[in-house]
Amino acid sequence: MDGRDWNKFLLPYQQAVEELKVKFKTLRTELKAREEYAPIEFVTGRVKRISSILEKAKRLSVPLDQIETGIEDIAGIRIMCQFVEDISTVAELIRKRRDLAIVYEKDYINHPKESGYRSYHLIVTYPVQTSLGSMPVLAEIQIRTLAMNFWATIEHSLNYKYREQLPEDVKERLYKAAEAAFLLDTEMSSIRQEIVEAQQGFEEKSGIVRKVLNDIQSLYFFRRIREAAQFQLRFNELWEQEDIWGLTELSAEIQEALVRAGKSSNP
Repeated sequence: MDGRDWNKFLLPYQQAVEELKVKFKTLRTELKAREEYAPIEFVTGRVKRISSILEKAKRLSVPLDQIETGIEDIAGIRIMCQFVEDISTVAELIRKRRDLAIVYEKDYINHPKESGYRSYHLIVTYPVQTSLGSMPVLAEIQIRTLAMNFWATIEHSLNYKYREQLPEDVKERLYKAAEAAFLLDTEMSSIRQEIVEAQQGFEEKSGIVRKVLNDIQSLYFFRRIREAAQFQLRFNELWEQEDIWGLTELSAEIQEALVRAGKSSNP
């Protein structure tokens, strides 16, 4: 074993993971703010444990002084999607980014592993700005559906338990479970439009409600207490009736009231 300081060695990888997580979460927020469909459900990330790095280096016959280039997933990002179709959309968004470079891609969606594992992997180099200057870090970005992720998590746990030597009956059951998970993804894709429309309707309703309540509070700020109270009563009625069209009209009226309030406070 070499005498490297592992804590210092892993610092750039930890920085890469944190920065990439923020960037992909921000991308999701931006898409939703623009009222576009966001193919990213959520993002996670991790830095490989030292023991796992050493085990993988041994398994792949990677010399310890070549770990930086020989092991590509020390920094790992996982992006979860609702639908299989979303995976290619997210991959394309990543390809267009200028803050990282694609090294190569592995398509385990159309070409699943023998175990049944499905996911889409992109190996990228990401430049981390350190106190010593810019340092390119290899990172693996996995894109998968929630069903694929559930299966992969179970497989990982079982492989850990059996030390990568799964009994044949467990392998067979895992493979059947992988096919069932993919069937679920296929079924969800068949009603994708209905699901997306329902989610967008919910987001629209949530956005209108948030805007109306915030604007009513703004009226209180301008000391339009009576007017704000009347709008609040109307909101309560429309909310009980689940009248989205009525809430939209109410929002427009409150906006007009805010404009008048702003003018009167600045003669």
